Amino acid sequence: MDSETFLVRTGGRDTVLDLTDRARAWVAGRGDGLLHVFVPHATAGLAVLETGAGSDDDLLAALADLLPADDRWRHRHGTPGHGRSHVMPAIVPPYATLPVLGGQLALGTWQSLCLVDLNVDNPEREVRFSFLAG
Repeated sequence: MDSETFLVRTGGRDTVLDLTDRARAWVAGRGDGLLHVFVPHATAGLAVLETGAGSDDDLLAALADLLPADDRWRHRHGTPGHGRSHVMPAIVPPYATLPVLGGQLALGTWQSLCLVDLNVDNPEREVRFSFLAG
């Protein structure tokens, strides 16, 4: 298995960050197999969804409705509502596995691989790409 990590900056606001182009470049020429993507953080997740047509903003709005940034959370260090960031990976998991065929991601027409981050206290995230050849 080949594996590599890299850092991304998500900034100081709720974010859906598209990783698709980076994933495409990383699997290029690798043949058939699986790309496993993992974020080793207790407050970030990965989602496969359409971006650029409002779905990324809709996801953030839905998460804000489900996980409001208020004082209801028992996990209270950091900014107000920080505890919601620790619950989010139960809804948006910190991993995704994507098929790779002929060195290309086998995503649907409108699918993108995205990092979802609600933790405004940690603007830098590590992402691990691992390729398991078929």
